[in-house]
Amino acid sequence: MAPWSVRTGSNCAAGEATTRVDRLIFPRMPHIRTHLVAWASLGLVACRSSPPKPPQPSEHALAGLAAQHVAVLPSYAVKLMPGLGALEAKPVEFERNLDTAIPAAFEDRGIKKAWLFPPELRASYRRNSSYAADPDNFAQEPLRSPMLAVDQRLPEPLASQVRTLVALHDDTRLVLAPVELKLEPIAGQPGGRGVLRLVLLDARLSNVRWIGEIASDPSATLGPAIVANVAAKLAAAVAP
Repeated sequence: MAPWSVRTGSNCAAGEATTRVDRLIFPRMPHIRTHLVAWASLGLVACRSSPPKPPQPSEHALAGLAAQHVAVLPSYAVKLMPGLGALEAKPVEFERNLDTAIPAAFEDRGIKKAWLFPPELRASYRRNSSYAADPDNFAQEPLRSPMLAVDQRLPEPLASQVRTLVALHDDTRLVLAPVELKLEPIAGQPGGRGVLRLVLLDARLSNVRWIGEIASDPSATLGPAIVANVAAKLAAAVAP
């Protein structure tokens, strides 16, 4: 059974929250024919078509960012894995809770001041709505792709969106995108855990700087405790 991907958003016409559920489709890898007379060229093709490295663990990878000015985008999507038990909240509530739990965790560790979080980004957008893009509607879907790689160029319109965002905030160059909170069961245990996929973007160079994951501790319930634990672990990774 394939996992389900849940993307929540707002219905602009009706003013109501909506949820979109899509079955993930993974791209087929191209077939490469081999010939004895072309071993050298095949070696080059193999190098170019090597799969990207898997997401890296967060330990020490984000530690140098505590004193920098980094903008944290609103959380983008929740993915529910097969075999998951009952949720204590709707997927959209997981996203909203994550947007408040991350700055709260940073404040608990004394590192909130230099960073920009969704409330500040939304306020900045409202002041500059004729120029900037709504951070809740950034085109983050490509960042969820398993084929995404470090140093990969950002597609449009995301590249322009993050470039405009940092232009509104002095000394801000990096953007951290919590693109997907995956809720998954743990074999032989009730409840499950959350795994947050993060992508660090360089807005000026329009490329991917880092891709990583942060997993919560196992939880007997699938609710706010998972979100708070993931947020605390993110803050701990930035300020060990």
